[in-house]
Amino acid sequence: MSISSETVAPAAMRQLRGLFASGVTVVTTVNDGRLRGVTVSAFSALSLDPPLVLICLANEAEARDLIADSGVFAVNVLSDDQEFLSERFAARAPLVSERFDGVPYGTASTGAPILPESIAWYDCRVETLHNGGDHTIIVGRVAALGRGDQARRPLLYYANRYARLRD
Repeated sequence: MSISSETVAPAAMRQLRGLFASGVTVVTTVNDGRLRGVTVSAFSALSLDPPLVLICLANEAEARDLIADSGVFAVNVLSDDQEFLSERFAARAPLVSERFDGVPYGTASTGAPILPESIAWYDCRVETLHNGGDHTIIVGRVAALGRGDQARRPLLYYANRYARLRD
């Protein structure tokens, strides 16, 4: 049996990448006292011991430089009723402090903003940065973590749109 294939081009990669359902997070940081945040779907738990997570950010993304400079970030896992936060912090919008206007947040260990209504959060210190082509892989050592209401369902992203779990 022959399997058809496509040319490995950025457009094909982008299209097929969208066929992998992912959770939606807002990654936050604090830099010189200013709060910053960006919506990120490229997040993964990496290691239990030591506790490590990773995020991937485009090399030209403002958030990439801010996190590298500050050395801290928090990953906030969004619930399906927090789509508005995903949109608010989306990378296509400017990363300005006003994104936090009216958004409740707290801090844990690193000072990076934690969104308390998230279903889970990881407060991290930057461990390493790795080149990943047109992205940077940022590995964070988890300094603190927590969870919200476990009855809430995660917000998912699939085929370039939001998706929700069904019973």
